[in-house]
Amino acid sequence: MVSSCGGPVVEPEPVIAARFPAAVPRPCLVRALGRQPYEPVWRAMQAMTAARDAETPDEIWWLEHDPVFTLGQAGRWEHVLLPGSIPVVPVDRGGQVTYHGPGQLVLYPLIDLRRLGIGPRELVFRLEEAVIALLRDFGITGERKEGAPGVYVQGAKIMALGLRIRRGASYHGIALNVNMDLEPFSRINPCGFRGLRVTQVLDWGGPGDVADVARILLPKLADLFGFQLEEAPPPRFPR
Repeated sequence: MVSSCGGPVVEPEPVIAARFPAAVPRPCLVRALGRQPYEPVWRAMQAMTAARDAETPDEIWWLEHDPVFTLGQAGRWEHVLLPGSIPVVPVDRGGQVTYHGPGQLVLYPLIDLRRLGIGPRELVFRLEEAVIALLRDFGITGERKEGAPGVYVQGAKIMALGLRIRRGASYHGIALNVNMDLEPFSRINPCGFRGLRVTQVLDWGGPGDVADVARILLPKLADLFGFQLEEAPPPRFPR
């Protein structure tokens, strides 16, 4: 697992770090899921990762979630302060608690790291780099913070990151605040940090439409990972 609330922990699987994408682009399916409840998407990511083999194409899913708090495997319930009517879902990523809701771009990279030839830290670096480049396009300076993966603007968190690596492949992903109600973050200690400020793209003069932001971010990810993006229909989720 790799989380914005802690260091990388992975199921044993040797991978080799490489800084630059492959010279020949690899196909990557992109699925736009719209707005979805959390758990069916999580279970679908688990199932795909469990079933994939050396020939399974990489995929990127992007979406918005219904309001939900997710609590990582190492998460402490003491950081869930006043959830109210918003459900709290314990999940199989690392780290503490975070919030997902409408107006937040959630992006799940379902990537075979062995085939790409990178390790989890490089995966984190490239995801952060894509978001920093995206923010730069909007005139926003995004920064990393030592020991706390994710992207920050003047100390406030704008993008959270939490991954699990299983059998050399990643699931879970990143959550970029675009144009959302930030109040639910006050009901938790985000990533286990009391008083951690959060912010969003719209508040710094960027666009407020999640789909517009996704359309700009996806090519940046393709460049950094050496992907050739191909649109594909969304998977069907059990209800």
